[in-house]
Amino acid sequence: MPTVTAGDRAGIDDGADRIIISELAGFNPAAVSPDWLQLRLRLLGMRPISLAVDVTNYVMLLTGQPLHAFDSAKVSGALRVRRAHQGETLTTLDDVERQLDTDDVVIADDSGAVALAGTMGGASTEVDGTTTGILLEAAHFDSVAIARQSRRHKLSSEASKRFERGTDPQLPAAAAAVAIALLVEHGGATLVSVSEVDQRTATAAIAFDLQRPTRTAGIEIADAFVIDALTSVGCIVEGSQAVVAVTPPSWRPDLTDPADLDEEVIRLFGYDNVPSRLPRLPSGRGLTAAQRIRRTIAQTLANSGHIEVLAYPFVGTSELDDLLVPADDERRQLVELANPISDEQSYMRTTMLPGLLQILKRNLGRGNDDNMLFEVGATYRWPAGHHLARGADVVRPSVTSRPSADEQSALQASLPIQQRHLAIVMTGQRERSGWWGKGRAATWEDAIQSARMVTQAAKVDLVISAGQQAPWHPGRCAQLSLADGTVVGFAGELHPRVCETLGIPARTCAVELDLDAVVSAHVAITRAPAVSGFPVAKEDIALVVDDAVSSTVLENTLREAAGPLLESIRLFDVYRGPQIGADKQSLAFALRFRASDRTLSDGEVAQARQAAVEAAASAHGAVLRS
Repeated sequence: MPTVTAGDRAGIDDGADRIIISELAGFNPAAVSPDWLQLRLRLLGMRPISLAVDVTNYVMLLTGQPLHAFDSAKVSGALRVRRAHQGETLTTLDDVERQLDTDDVVIADDSGAVALAGTMGGASTEVDGTTTGILLEAAHFDSVAIARQSRRHKLSSEASKRFERGTDPQLPAAAAAVAIALLVEHGGATLVSVSEVDQRTATAAIAFDLQRPTRTAGIEIADAFVIDALTSVGCIVEGSQAVVAVTPPSWRPDLTDPADLDEEVIRLFGYDNVPSRLPRLPSGRGLTAAQRIRRTIAQTLANSGHIEVLAYPFVGTSELDDLLVPADDERRQLVELANPISDEQSYMRTTMLPGLLQILKRNLGRGNDDNMLFEVGATYRWPAGHHLARGADVVRPSVTSRPSADEQSALQASLPIQQRHLAIVMTGQRERSGWWGKGRAATWEDAIQSARMVTQAAKVDLVISAGQQAPWHPGRCAQLSLADGTVVGFAGELHPRVCETLGIPARTCAVELDLDAVVSAHVAITRAPAVSGFPVAKEDIALVVDDAVSSTVLENTLREAAGPLLESIRLFDVYRGPQIGADKQSLAFALRFRASDRTLSDGEVAQARQAAVEAAASAHGAVLRS
């Protein structure tokens, strides 16, 4: 080769770190590829086209370095690698005019873009039957940029497949030399000049502990073998201490950290030489208490006719819009995915309902009209006013040592709130019709009963009161709370507008519970009640209270005030009507009193009953109905 001149006919602005432009003159346009070259191309699945094109294809297949030949008469000035300009267009060799994106990497001359770098050349500088001068380009492009523009333009070529997987940055000079030799020999060309711009940075050495493969594999691997193994794959190993400096070869871009070197050494040592030893599990350990409760809940729902499903945990803002979720709702604190599988679902779910309702819709479309579906899964959201911006630096502690307290705190701060939820949807017939009588459609009362099943399986008391929460019907929505007042979910009938938007039957019902909160309220140890052999005293009371008073709250008040003699209490009737007035309800309870050591007297029973009634009157304004 003649003396290399930098910046003569080559330049780099962005998108590459090395480019070589070799200028050849006196090329014979009538020259054809030799038979051996045509045969090899055909055997490799390529069609011979012309000598210049065949040589670039052959050298690419031979070395793995894509090349491109430009007609020098059609190029004005130097060839520079840069990003495309706003509104710039390029007609590629497949005769398609492409609107370029500002993220696209192009090769351009003084007139504009002449090739989509690393992907396909441009029609304006194509080598044809009149070409006598060639500019041969060999470069090392940004693999990520090439991969993205190939997908962006739906244009996959042999060159783009290689560049997007990563090529050896030292190959361009060697590949260009082979191609030039073939063009000179078979095309009569003369090499005029070679221009090169090289902006590569030196490969950083990796500090590597020679004992690391031994710790990873759990078997002794000699230091000498580690050094020989790394050297055999082209690495340069420097140092004689326990920690050496390893410089990976240019053709191994996958070797970037000690873990990669670890894997390489163990691979060469032989996976078959690493003994398989099952870990010794300590006895007496199994599922955690929370895992057992969750399994009990799932089994309880399944036994009652519910079917468990699994949905994707991804949502889009449009799905929350369909559920009428307000803009200031905490369910709008979305965690954005860095690499979503769909632009329409680019966030992690904050509620279980979107995915579950889509599964319901799919079942309805397949003729399954009666459905009771449930799912247990995680939800993700940022705390109000906080989020981790995409691309922000994340603490990455060492995998070989325990994270420090500061690292643990930073990791926790960078995580969104993750809660395990349980959701249920139901539509169609809750009880099917048959010879035994008419069927019964699922109603919002069934949704509340399903929620009761969950809390009963977890041995947790549930307080039910009227509530309002999207996407439920404002008049048929129950707020579900624990005994301490913690709101754990909602149940009821979906809003008619939600059903219409999603294309599901009207009066579809749904439940969503914070399962973590329910499980946390579980009392692990419960005392078995003593069995008394003395007779029971039964008392029924009917109390008139405001509609806003929850039956569960009133029941708890009666239980606490009646004292230890109260064995059980049960709500057996609810009445609303003109006899008790508007906005009122009559709640009738059956009370059972019993002592463990004696038969109760009428006075003791009456005293306990009266204490319960007075407490209800004081706390809730209850009036005893005669």
